[in-house]
Amino acid sequence: MLRARDAMDRAYAEPLDIPALARIAHVSEAHFIRTFRATFGETPHRYLQRRRVERAMYLLVRTDQPVTEICHAVGFGSLGTFSRTFRDIVGEPPSAYRTRRTVPAAVPNCFIKAWMRPSIPT
Repeated sequence: MLRARDAMDRAYAEPLDIPALARIAHVSEAHFIRTFRATFGETPHRYLQRRRVERAMYLLVRTDQPVTEICHAVGFGSLGTFSRTFRDIVGEPPSAYRTRRTVPAAVPNCFIKAWMRPSIPT
């Protein structure tokens, strides 16, 4: 499971499918989904979406790229899907997130990442 999660972390912007991830973990597709959820508390698809949104959050605050470019850079194929997923995870649309956030002051990166990591609504 760790190998599959690491592969998702490395290639979050690329199209990833369950059969390929299951092969990385050396298990069947159904077993992979069940075990991944039991191990990490969310489905592989949701984990990948959250990783993409985390990267998008960083790019929205730290760059001047348009939201559409960020959407495609993090692996979403549709701006609508990106905006909906971003809003579901973060609680506000990407454009509002960008305007309300500023670059944090001199704080260690580990604290910034922990503070800015979106929580998953239950």
